Amino acid sequence: MNGFVKSYFENIIPVSFILETGTERMKLGQGDPQFTVTMTQMPDKKSLLTSTSLALGEAYMQGNLNVDHDLYEVLDVFMGQLGKFTTDRKALKKLMDSSKSKTNQKKEVSYHYDIGNDFYQKWLDETMSYSCGYFKSETDSLYQAQVNKVDHILEKLHLEKGMSLLDIGCGWGFLLKRAAKEYGVRGVGITLSREQYEKFRQDIQKEGLKDLLDVRLMDYRELEKCGMLFDRVVSVGMLEHVGRGNYELFMKNVHQVLQPGGLFLLHFISGQKEYSGDAWMKKYIFPGGMLPSLREMINMLPEFDFHTLDVESLRRHYNRTLLCWIENFKKCRSEVADTKGEVFARMWELYLASCAASFDNGVIDIHQILMSKGINNTLPMCRKE
Repeated sequence: MNGFVKSYFENIIPVSFILETGTERMKLGQGDPQFTVTMTQMPDKKSLLTSTSLALGEAYMQGNLNVDHDLYEVLDVFMGQLGKFTTDRKALKKLMDSSKSKTNQKKEVSYHYDIGNDFYQKWLDETMSYSCGYFKSETDSLYQAQVNKVDHILEKLHLEKGMSLLDIGCGWGFLLKRAAKEYGVRGVGITLSREQYEKFRQDIQKEGLKDLLDVRLMDYRELEKCGMLFDRVVSVGMLEHVGRGNYELFMKNVHQVLQPGGLFLLHFISGQKEYSGDAWMKKYIFPGGMLPSLREMINMLPEFDFHTLDVESLRRHYNRTLLCWIENFKKCRSEVADTKGEVFARMWELYLASCAASFDNGVIDIHQILMSKGINNTLPMCRKE
């Protein structure tokens, strides 16, 4: 076996395992092997040094790399070693530093979210929530956890009947529908996904909410000149598509449409540090995706007169949510492979499992920041118990 490959894998995988290449079978690392990796076609040295995640991710997608244990369990062993992965930023500059223009970011959002509502309906829960749930008990189902999450957010916003609520990156609209039904608020959702827009628009009509809710195909950069003002603003899982360099512009637009004293809840996947992103994820799952760190978001809030009221991590909740999605995906996997191809199915298997392992290892986190525009002294002084 190539000595480079042996040392390369031993450096990033901290446990012993068996590597089979068709012509060789070798134990790597010290101790008893925990799993076997079979590679029918070994990535070359150049590919591995350009990007660990691209080389191994593409090998898995193409069926050239397989493991004999649950994929999540294997990835969970070494995702904490992500800092040892190689990424040649010069060679991957175009991939890693994509344009943050309106046109390009609309294409990037459409690439992921416009795969088809039917695809997401196969493995999400009935709420069509594509963000982490909030598990209050060990017995909570995925559906209950997603309802819990939305209720948790709405409670933090201290909504009252007649208030106005903007949801930036509203997805399929469950949060706004829940807010309208439970609190009697008037809401507007904006999204760049045509598929999400169409379903939400139809649901508004079907559920008799047209007097309370509206959904628009709209970029967040259009908010500052839209002429609308809201008592509350929420954004769940959208900041990851804004991109480093545009965070100030995002906050400026939120500031422009929020009433003085109004509340803004920002819910986003975060990095421990300012990380430029993963090459495989950027190429195949979230083109242009970028995870801000908690500290860089907190640091800019005073510049827009936002006062931080509460910060909460939901990292372990997202790990459990992803494990639920993985189980749901397994049930429809053959159907997905039949309609979209085996490579696509393996790609999504790897995406869901690697994200679950990344949250479990603390490589990524998820935070909710509640803030007010200017001072708000009318809110309860204590968290709700």
